[in-house]
Amino acid sequence: MQRVLEARVEVDSVVVGAIEEGLLAYVGFAKGDTAEDRAWVVSKIVGLRIFEDAAPPETDAKRKMNRSLVDTGGSILLVSQFTLYGDLRRGLRPSFDEAMPPNDALVAYDALVRETRAMGVPVQTGRFRAEMRVHSVNDGPVTIWIDSAVRKASRAP
Repeated sequence: MQRVLEARVEVDSVVVGAIEEGLLAYVGFAKGDTAEDRAWVVSKIVGLRIFEDAAPPETDAKRKMNRSLVDTGGSILLVSQFTLYGDLRRGLRPSFDEAMPPNDALVAYDALVRETRAMGVPVQTGRFRAEMRVHSVNDGPVTIWIDSAVRKASRAP
């Protein structure tokens, strides 16, 4: 997830999704990811407080990251990216064995888009399984990794 001033996705030189200030989220799904995992990720995306407070211009006060996407009225650009599950433990060519199979991942991606929109956030998307060109202007830069496996690990005995 990256905080951006603007971002867009092109497929065959045609813009298929674009936002101004907000978040650019590269989304991958692993084998075994569930609807509960997806709901946890959506709540993190929508509630993530990585936008700064507005500091009064007449002060030197430091601004803190206290506001969420909802607080700022920003948008999100969701881009499917199975390569997030590239495993380099053996050799130099990534293995994608842990990535969810494409047909299942499409169902999960479409559900993620619907569920994020249902939270009242303006959502734009890339195109699933397409060769995409992603353009962004990072703000900060601020980049945060969100992984539902962390949630699962924290529940382990």
